[in-house]
Amino acid sequence: MNPYQYRAPPVGIELGPRPVKMRLTVRPLGVSSGSHARQGALGQVLGVSLGVVLGVIVTSLIKHLILKPHLCLSKRSIPVYDDMNDVFRIIGLDKSKNIQNSAKNLVFVGVMTANKYLDNRAKAVYETWGKQLPGKIAFFSSETSTTDADIPLIRLSGVDDSYPPQKKSFMMLKYMAEHFADHFEYFMRSDDDVYVRPDRLELFLRSINSTHPQFIGQAGKGTQDEIGLLSLKTDENFCMGGPGVILSRATLMRVAPHIRDCLKNLRSTHEDVEVGRCVREYANVPCTWSYEMQSILYHNSSGPEAFTGPLKQREVHRAITLHPVKNHTHLYRLHAYVQASRPTRHTPTMEKGDGLAIRAAEGEVVRLIRELDRTSQEAGQGAPRLDQPATGTFISHLGLDVSLQKWKAGLEEEVLPWDFVSRAAFQLGAANPRHKITSGAREGLTDVVRDFMDMINRVSKERGRVIDFKEVLYGYTRWHPTLAIEYVLDMLLLYKKYRGKKMTVPVRRHAYMQVPLGPLYVREVEQDNLLETSSPTSGIQELVQVVVKGSLKDLSKLSYKVPSAEPFPMSQKLKKIHFILPLAGRLKTFQRFMDNFKSTCLEREENVALVVVCFPPPPGQEDTKEHVEALCQLHPRLPEADMDGPASVF
Repeated sequence: MNPYQYRAPPVGIELGPRPVKMRLTVRPLGVSSGSHARQGALGQVLGVSLGVVLGVIVTSLIKHLILKPHLCLSKRSIPVYDDMNDVFRIIGLDKSKNIQNSAKNLVFVGVMTANKYLDNRAKAVYETWGKQLPGKIAFFSSETSTTDADIPLIRLSGVDDSYPPQKKSFMMLKYMAEHFADHFEYFMRSDDDVYVRPDRLELFLRSINSTHPQFIGQAGKGTQDEIGLLSLKTDENFCMGGPGVILSRATLMRVAPHIRDCLKNLRSTHEDVEVGRCVREYANVPCTWSYEMQSILYHNSSGPEAFTGPLKQREVHRAITLHPVKNHTHLYRLHAYVQASRPTRHTPTMEKGDGLAIRAAEGEVVRLIRELDRTSQEAGQGAPRLDQPATGTFISHLGLDVSLQKWKAGLEEEVLPWDFVSRAAFQLGAANPRHKITSGAREGLTDVVRDFMDMINRVSKERGRVIDFKEVLYGYTRWHPTLAIEYVLDMLLLYKKYRGKKMTVPVRRHAYMQVPLGPLYVREVEQDNLLETSSPTSGIQELVQVVVKGSLKDLSKLSYKVPSAEPFPMSQKLKKIHFILPLAGRLKTFQRFMDNFKSTCLEREENVALVVVCFPPPPGQEDTKEHVEALCQLHPRLPEADMDGPASVF
């Protein structure tokens, strides 16, 4: 039988209602019962509160000691600097120095960078132009950034290295305002791929009133595809972030209280667009509408290839900032070119005279010497003797004033000839009268034109126009061995007027220019450096060698005799230069070469050898092999020459 099966009650038994359960209510007796209840509730509240406080403290300790990124993820222990004294210690600033009592507190530069660029780009920036600023510099990166480089690094709390760096840019500006607003006149936002010329930056900023709100940069409105998508009105712009943006203290203090509001109301993904919008809205200052900013804060659109080639460019010479320099090694190269000419481990091939600072110093020396000579003449005194023969330094010729007639020829033979220059060069008296412009002459011409254009554009701001160089149509040049190089150039220029009625007109300009030669240095070279131990002739010389020591105007005969030189010791002789000349036809060209070879090498008794290798001539041209072989028959006239005949390649 199932004990859980329902069974009906037996017949005759009535089911009555279940009895109601009894409830007992216990009430405390006495007067003090209410105070005990209140004490129990208070104890519970205190216990809960104490537990919450202890939980918060323990959690903070765990986060600080275990989960702090700079302690568990970094290469070394680098504390987060939140204290004001630590911030000043990072950038090396004396807290007592400010804009009223220090001339070196002109500008604070904040460089936005990322953790992966701290050991290369950021380090290169700090080791080049970062230490020469008329102010201080700091590198702003994410909260978890670490580095072994000795740079002033500030890690922004709650900021990562995501792109676009909108939050990083805004929080950097906020950090500047909170910590450095009372210590600097200007604040510059920069990237880690920018090169800044500190000397020109100082001259530029000191010419501007820092008490007024200023928002300086290269104005932009977006690319052609972005027009209408950046929420900009027709008359609104922004400062392009790449070449750098400069804010005065007044502008920064107007914007800083509204940084978080600007972050909450982003309308595009471009960091520089949003910074410009925030400055325009809360400081009521637009980016500078200036045509010159394109060359002052210069952006090269070549991308990664920018500033990797020759640096003798107008933009490099004129700009305050150069952007972008993607490879940090090129930043050292650019710095060496701008600042000095001494080779470094990063730029071992820099040649003497390449430094812009040295060129500027040499120009200042010339100006001072001319001023000294001029004042001496006005005072009725003779020109001071500045030459130092004992040390081999001669600079008296630098005192000659600028004139089209620095010297006058006394005889016809002393008249200096002019060389004509156009697309080719025509040189009087040269072995090859018409030839391409040599690399040295082209470089000198480029330098002269660049300096000339800088001179005529110095007043471009006052006159509201800019003149650009197009090309040299033709010109004349000559040089005096001890005084100067003269140029007479006819140039095609482009006249651009941007104030008033705008226009662009091509114009021609005739210019007379002189480039004075620099100081003359004389030093004595030991003759031992020019000597070498004699060695046997090589195999190719034994096979084919024609030693020519005569004129070959007429290749069939020689009409002169070269005087023999005094013999050197048997064990030593001058270093010999070997010329290997492949020849296929072109008899007239060969004759001109031999005339030049005679005047340059043979008449000066230089220790040279000429190897002529004959090839089959092109169709229709005379074979020169027989003419060259005739040299071998002239051995009686040249007993000191070892002529075995030319090599033939057929």
